[in-house]
Formats: sequence, C-alpha cells, structure tokens
Amino acid sequence: MSDLHKEVSELERKSATAARLFDIRRIIGGLFVVYGVIVTIAGISPSDADLKKAEGVHINLWTGLAMLALGVFFLIWMKLRPAEAPVAPVEETDAG
Repeated sequence: MSDLHKEVSELERKSATAARLFDIRRIIGGLFVVYGVIVTIAGISPSDADLKKAEGVHINLWTGLAMLALGVFFLIWMKLRPAEAPVAPVEETDAG
C-alpha cells in the first residue's frame, strides 16, 4: 500500500506542476510585458510626425507603460495566488 500511496502522491505533484505551468495568467502577463517593453521603447523618442498624429500626446509611451503595468499585475497575481490542480471528488462508501 505504501508504494501505491507514493505513486499517487507523485502523480498529484506532477498534476499541480502542470496546472501552474499552463496558467493563463503567465501567458497573458508575459505577452503584455514583452509588448509593453517594445511599445515603451518606441514611445521614448517619437518622431514629429507621430506626435502630430497623436496631437502632442506621447501615446506609445503611455500605452507601453500601461501594458507593462498590466503584465506585471498578472505575473504578481499568479505568484500570490498560484493555480491548484483540480481535486477529484472523494467517493463515500456506505457502511450499512
């Protein structure tokens, strides 16, 4: 029975690891951080034509910073509340 218990524990651990690995918050947060860095870099030194189109607002800079903030929020959320593997319902046996 001990070997069976160890095997079940190992499978539960692997399932929890897989649930954390494929957490959608990791994917969304990572993409927002990557795109936020790209857009922020593009917004640091805009051309005069870009500023004229945006009516003087550094829209790429502000959008990039907002994307970075959202991406970091998702990643922090994932760290503070990690995903748990779904637990199978326990079947009760009738004693009588």
